[in-house]
Amino acid sequence: MTKYGHDTVVPFENSALGKKEQVGMMFDKIAFRYDFLNKLLSGGMDNHWRKMAIRELNELNPARILDVATGTAEMVVLITKQLPTAEITGIDISEGMLSIGRKKTQSLKQKNKIHLEIGDSESLHFPDGYFDAITVAFGVRNFENLEKGLKEMHRVLRTGGKLVILEFSQPGNSRFRMLSKFYISRIAPFLVQMFSKKQAYQYLDKSIRAFPEGNNFIRILDEAGYSGSYQKPLSFGICSIYSGFKS
Repeated sequence: MTKYGHDTVVPFENSALGKKEQVGMMFDKIAFRYDFLNKLLSGGMDNHWRKMAIRELNELNPARILDVATGTAEMVVLITKQLPTAEITGIDISEGMLSIGRKKTQSLKQKNKIHLEIGDSESLHFPDGYFDAITVAFGVRNFENLEKGLKEMHRVLRTGGKLVILEFSQPGNSRFRMLSKFYISRIAPFLVQMFSKKQAYQYLDKSIRAFPEGNNFIRILDEAGYSGSYQKPLSFGICSIYSGFKS
């Protein structure tokens, strides 16, 4: 399997643990502040971006959805509102994040259609073609092997099924790119360090910069077996939706 630059970016440089274990441990530690930090770092735009990503599934009207790297289940909660008839499975490698997600979903009318469980994107226990759609919000940067994760998700998609990925990106406009870089490198570290671990922010910054965004990521999707892959930049390119189909 091919290794990409961000595959080797880890939260704790001096740890003997692999990326997967380090990421799980990091999110366990910051789980109780994760939603707050997302709002802080995105300027309150994170759920707007999630809703835009879910809209990419409206025409498909999927019956079964897998949300990979579901974290505290923010994506799951929003999917139940926009696609109320869907059965949703959310997986994550952090039990700390999932425990918060379970508390959120207990009050939902569709709680019996929601399943949150420990799971690894690179080794899914579901049968081939099981899901109509798969979503990943701000999670593919955390894969230890991006190519392996994308191919495994492709395996469990049905023919005609759709993958929708939401991820940070760098604006194409030079002015917005400069402002984004200034915020990420100067403002965000100050804000985050008041409320969270320094390593969590450093990892976020490094993994965003190392991620193969734009046309590079479209090419990776195509090589992993997806067809009709496309990108939709959001908020001047600060964030992007990437989608592809299983043909």
